[in-house]
Amino acid sequence: MDRFRMIFQYFQSSSESVMNGICGLLALASVKMYTSFDFSCPCLPQYNMAYGLGIMFVPPIILFLCGLILNRQSLVMLEEWRRPQGRRKKDLAVIRYMCSSVTQRAMVAPVVWIIVTLLDGKCLICAFSGSMDPEKFVGFANLSTVQVQELLARVPCKDDELVRNSTSRRAVSRYLRCWSQALGWSILLILIIAAFLARWLRPCFNQATLLQARHWSNYIDIEQKIFEEACCEHSRLFAHRCILHFFESMRQEIKLHSFSSPREGEGAEEEEDLLCGITDQDQVNKLLKTWYCEKPPLDVSQAHQR
Repeated sequence: MDRFRMIFQYFQSSSESVMNGICGLLALASVKMYTSFDFSCPCLPQYNMAYGLGIMFVPPIILFLCGLILNRQSLVMLEEWRRPQGRRKKDLAVIRYMCSSVTQRAMVAPVVWIIVTLLDGKCLICAFSGSMDPEKFVGFANLSTVQVQELLARVPCKDDELVRNSTSRRAVSRYLRCWSQALGWSILLILIIAAFLARWLRPCFNQATLLQARHWSNYIDIEQKIFEEACCEHSRLFAHRCILHFFESMRQEIKLHSFSSPREGEGAEEEEDLLCGITDQDQVNKLLKTWYCEKPPLDVSQAHQR
């Protein structure tokens, strides 16, 4: 369990290379899931559209949420947006930059899933076969409206005995598959052009503002991690002191197990320094509340003056 938690925390790292790798893995996972998924359209007029559109859009929502969960900066961004003003002002440009970065990475896998489903065409055929105009295809002229709807709904099921050798079924399937693939390639082309323009037009905008937003977004993330590490170290020392105090009557047995008393030697003095005078629960709660409500201003010169 501890190993799994360590791996999860490593994946939540704000490092761009790690997050880009995670996005790539999610994209590959989405392709693998779709290729291994047994798509079975119900071929019923009242269920085809719900099933086809559900397969096309529900997994991308799940992948998008997974991308947000794995990205540590999504939580850091929400905390920065929701925190009180305190003694440190909130920079909306930094929050927008973090939101854009998190959203772009989380959208990779869902977009890949949608493009793959469109290029394959099965979802679109299942969803919209019952909505096609039968007058555009031969073979439906001498059939009643109910029969036409039944045949159109069975278009995705090529092994169905009712439409197995039907030329009209193949015509509707080819028509929808062509539209699906055209839509998939169009979306892919638009995304590539947008990425190309975003990269090449980026120098035309104010680079100083972008560098500032990127710097302070990284700072907020690193500051949060360092604070959590400091809290863990203080908690360890606090727990150590409480346990030793609880077992004060067993000091000799503690010494036999290589535990040093906090009142003896230089180790106790170093431990006292690391505790920074925060030695009871109320002080710890006040410290955490102060950190959340009144984060110190971004001016380290004040610390040197003190």
